[in-house]
Amino acid sequence: MRPNETAAVGYDSQTSFLLDPGDAQRTLCSASLFMHLHILGICGTFMGGVAALAREAGHRVTGCDANVYPPMSEQLAALGIDLISGYSPDQLALEPDVFVIGNVVSRGNPLMEAILDHGARYMSGPQWLAENVLRGRHVLAVAGTHGKTTTTSMLSFILDRCGVGSGFLIGGVAKDHGISARLHGKDGRASTHFVVEADEYDTAFFDKRSKFVHYGPRTAILNNLEYDHADIFPDLAAIERQFHHLVRTVPSTGRIIHNGTSAALGNVLAMGCWSSREAFGVEAGWHFTADANLDFAGERFGKLKLSMPGEHNRMNAMAAIAAARHVGVAPAAALTALADFSGVRRRLELRGVVSGVHVYDDFAHHPTAIEASIAALKQAIPAGNRVIAVFEPRSNTMKQGAMRAALPASLAAADLCFAYSGGVNWDVADALRPLGSKAHESKSVEALVSELVRIARPGDHLLVMSNGGFGGIHAKLLTALGGLSIAL
Repeated sequence: MRPNETAAVGYDSQTSFLLDPGDAQRTLCSASLFMHLHILGICGTFMGGVAALAREAGHRVTGCDANVYPPMSEQLAALGIDLISGYSPDQLALEPDVFVIGNVVSRGNPLMEAILDHGARYMSGPQWLAENVLRGRHVLAVAGTHGKTTTTSMLSFILDRCGVGSGFLIGGVAKDHGISARLHGKDGRASTHFVVEADEYDTAFFDKRSKFVHYGPRTAILNNLEYDHADIFPDLAAIERQFHHLVRTVPSTGRIIHNGTSAALGNVLAMGCWSSREAFGVEAGWHFTADANLDFAGERFGKLKLSMPGEHNRMNAMAAIAAARHVGVAPAAALTALADFSGVRRRLELRGVVSGVHVYDDFAHHPTAIEASIAALKQAIPAGNRVIAVFEPRSNTMKQGAMRAALPASLAAADLCFAYSGGVNWDVADALRPLGSKAHESKSVEALVSELVRIARPGDHLLVMSNGGFGGIHAKLLTALGGLSIAL
């Protein structure tokens, strides 16, 4: 085999006979040891995870991004991955075996244009993952508008704790794992299982299918479904169709675990389903009884003890337990495991406490997620303490203003709310007008920090919500609060 060729995972390159999944992984690592991947858009969470998996498999990995930035840049550098800032065409001189293209790359990108002009080999990140990591393994995929990262983290943690073991690719960092991607089981031995966060966003500029269509899961969690990604989907029906494409890839011997409270998922399954199904969140499926016991098909397994507050996290946990059961983990054992689950970075993550003021980092950027995060925090803190919501409308959907009418209701339970309006072309203050005097808008992060420090008092909980770095606001708040004398 030439250095730029790789055997298909799951098949012997000489005979084409299906291998044992464990043998398939060993074949992968030995056969493709010399492959050089150059990844465009490497600092994104998904593409950075692909890079980590490829490096662990023995490949040489390099990559570039518009801005090489932490934390992913630091994680990749620690793996020995060379990073280049920008998309200069002279990167063709690296002569990799394949350019792996992230979905942030579009036509007009100078390096992508050079790749096309020179006829160099390229493929998408999801395609590379499917062909080189997932094939021949039992894939457990977690899809849904909300809760994908948390549920994927819970599921991989359960499998670790209960001795099943799995590789994983998560769109965030589970605190217990400390990493976002791993090729094998916790002990480093080849595993027949792989847990993947299955995103519905498009694959690449040349492949407009959702990423998850590539993964071929045998166990699929459909966590929930709402309208999102207004930049690529015209309406909810278009997203439902993509979810049904995922359902079509699950084998008849596989299992679909779906949120029984979601009308949109009901529409998806009504289009056709050829696999076994289990619902959660309803009495006919997995649910919590009046005395808080987890129940399925009349069997009770015990109570859930979870450090992460909120009803949405109880739903995430049910889905993870049901999926783990499909690969042989007893629900009672999964419940015991989750009692030790530490959570996920950027999900109600406490960044610091200064002068009695708590500052949190949360990834919520959709109205439903914003409402759920506020409700979970209010549930977790002492009665009478204020929750001050601090929100950046940064997602493509929010920047387009597609969800602005839903913002007031999603923020209503907060005692005060502050929105950063930089980077959007719609009137944020006007959108928040139904909230009256408790809503505030700032056009700069610095002005926002100043106003928050002015009004903060001991016992306050500042819930900062964004799907980006928000201009480093968390550190700026903690520093500014440290210089403030707050009268008790």
